[in-house]
Amino acid sequence: MTHLEKIENQSVYIFREAYANFKNLAMLWSIGKDSTVLLWLARKAFLGHVPFPLVHIDTSFKIPEMIEYRDRLAREWKLNMIYGQNKQALDEKKTFPAGVLTRTECCKALKTDALVNTLSGKWPRYRMDHATGQYALDTNTEPYTGVIVGARADEEGSRSKERYFSPRNKESGWDVGDQPPELWNQFKTDFAPGTHIRIHPLLDWTELDIWEYIEREKIPVVPLYFDQGKGERYRSLGCFPCTFPVKSTAKNIKEIIEELKTGKFKNIAERSGRAQDKEDGGGLETLRREGYM
Repeated sequence: MTHLEKIENQSVYIFREAYANFKNLAMLWSIGKDSTVLLWLARKAFLGHVPFPLVHIDTSFKIPEMIEYRDRLAREWKLNMIYGQNKQALDEKKTFPAGVLTRTECCKALKTDALVNTLSGKWPRYRMDHATGQYALDTNTEPYTGVIVGARADEEGSRSKERYFSPRNKESGWDVGDQPPELWNQFKTDFAPGTHIRIHPLLDWTELDIWEYIEREKIPVVPLYFDQGKGERYRSLGCFPCTFPVKSTAKNIKEIIEELKTGKFKNIAERSGRAQDKEDGGGLETLRREGYM
């Protein structure tokens, strides 16, 4: 069995364990390469069907190509697509682009607060109508008590402290020091009532694994990952005021894989183009303790 086959099987196993053990599951889809591989694996795990809703937190500042890609795939693959948003902060212009908040404060408002309240059902959710491609208010306000996330341990420091099945309190708060051991592929799935669970099927994948799997499976990704002739491309995707491309002439997946194998980015963090990481001292653990992805 190849390395990709082994990690694929492990991820499919985690998906099926999650579905068998937790009710009211949802999956976060940020539209980036990792969460799109996660979506592909979900379709494999359940024979082409995704048996839970996909949730996207829309800050209104995503790069337009990302939203176009999200809605196109949602229609083509008949996904149960939902988005949540901090409409109050946006209406009152309490954001970083408006010059009111720092980048980290903006992330908390538009991402953390929006995510926690969307998952809990306290804030409105909007569901896609496949016939029209439009979104309308979702009448289901039941909380999602288990959420599948595309976090990788190698991507950013605080993510390396995660577990495959990571408990949070009912407000999505993360106690980093109180995580269950996961030894010899033995996973804890019986948690106290009221526990919110984050599930991480990609935890031990690397950036190279992701791109090699995308190549093998021919998974469609946002074209922003490739050089469009300007000598730069995005390595990590987020909000356009805080996400910047890296210098690269990789125009396709093979060339990205070659860059990773030759060590072009050996000493450059994958999220180096995400300005909020630098503002927070190089880590997002504070935000993630409060419920951030």
